[in-house]
Amino acid sequence: MTSVPFALNHITAPALPLKDFFALAASLGISAVEIRNDLAGKAIIDGTPAHDVKALAQTHGLTIISINALQRFNEWNEERAREAQDLVTYARDCGAKALVLVPVNDGSGQGDGERQTDLRQALTALKPMLDEAGIVGLVEPLGFEICSLRSKTEAAEGIRAVGGEGTFQLVHDTFHHHLAGEETFHPELTGLVHISGVVDPAVTVSAMRDAHRVLVGAGDRLDNAGQMNKLRNGCYSGPFSFESFSSEVHQLSNVEAALRDSMAFLASRA
Repeated sequence: MTSVPFALNHITAPALPLKDFFALAASLGISAVEIRNDLAGKAIIDGTPAHDVKALAQTHGLTIISINALQRFNEWNEERAREAQDLVTYARDCGAKALVLVPVNDGSGQGDGERQTDLRQALTALKPMLDEAGIVGLVEPLGFEICSLRSKTEAAEGIRAVGGEGTFQLVHDTFHHHLAGEETFHPELTGLVHISGVVDPAVTVSAMRDAHRVLVGAGDRLDNAGQMNKLRNGCYSGPFSFESFSSEVHQLSNVEAALRDSMAFLASRA
């Protein structure tokens, strides 16, 4: 196989200001990054203008592959519509290629029929916004048992039902894929892959949470390497973005070295 196209999500090093996060990615030879709208005191939430983010990315030779994320996207209402338009506009103006769409994850909206209706309503409303801006909508099912959209297959069916194949793609998150117990891969509709590992031998799958998500290495219980190879052996050729939420990673004294080790580990198994 060819070398693995890695990307970096800002949540993996959330304490870094955007310019230092971009510098970290560049130092690793990574050319694709995900920025977030949920990091207090950091761009985007600190009010940094979109054109400043775009210029900073260009200075470091980086492509912003996504803004992460529009939360509760499948609970469509006036507030969500305004929030979506603001993020889509920011994504367009900062040069981001896509906007990640995260479903309701609080135990509501889970009824059969309700889930599908809510998903299609949101996709139908988002499609013209995204199309006008030239932005892709990345639908990210979450594997948590309380999530309103756990299945990538159900997400794919919703995308096709609204004729959204040219607008929407899936996020395959290796953590959430494992939690959902979903065996089907959709490489043809996948636009982004999030990678993180779980090494804690004691935690059950149903009890796994974001806090368990470390960098991928030996002892990984999620079979990141296997999932990645299945996608690449399909028709997926896009980025694999490190998205580690664990404070263990956030507190590393040398996250660059740890990321290099994880990249080497995964590349050796590609």
